[in-house]
Amino acid sequence: MKTTDATLLFVPGIGGAGPDHWLSRWQAKLSTARRVEQRDWNKPDRDEWVAALVDAVAAAQRPVVILAHGLGATTTVLAAEHMAGRVAGAMLAAPPAAGLLAHYSDLRSGFAGIPMAPLPFPSLVFASRNDPDCPHDDAGAMALSWGSALVDAGEAGKLDAASGHGPWPEGLMRFGGFLGRL
Repeated sequence: MKTTDATLLFVPGIGGAGPDHWLSRWQAKLSTARRVEQRDWNKPDRDEWVAALVDAVAAAQRPVVILAHGLGATTTVLAAEHMAGRVAGAMLAAPPAAGLLAHYSDLRSGFAGIPMAPLPFPSLVFASRNDPDCPHDDAGAMALSWGSALVDAGEAGKLDAASGHGPWPEGLMRFGGFLGRL
């Protein structure tokens, strides 16, 4: 599959993705890219975030490929059962650990209780060995339960602009290879 064959839905996490974040940079360069907008990027509500993603997938005119970061990755997993047959694949970068979600004070509506069943579409999970929000072993366990391929990003922090992942060419190359296999 080529990028022009799909609607690429970008799903940021808490705070959205600023202009230096790889999500924003990639979105600006890809003609079929769309961002899933949320009412409040700083006070996420599980039901609202899931509904916004499901609605964006339903509105797409082409097969959908999701690119998600942080809580956006969690949102994708939570919405997966409602998107079966419409999503060709998903790239999930730096998903937070389930234990963190259960105690995160900024979440108005709980994101705890992440499904640990195979996703109904192919997926990649990018995980850093020093992500403060998710121990690498937890990311590996999530990837295994979701049927996702785990990509070890090394010592890469939260895979965001603050950790030096603005353009993130390595991620883009891996995404391109993944897209080519869909």
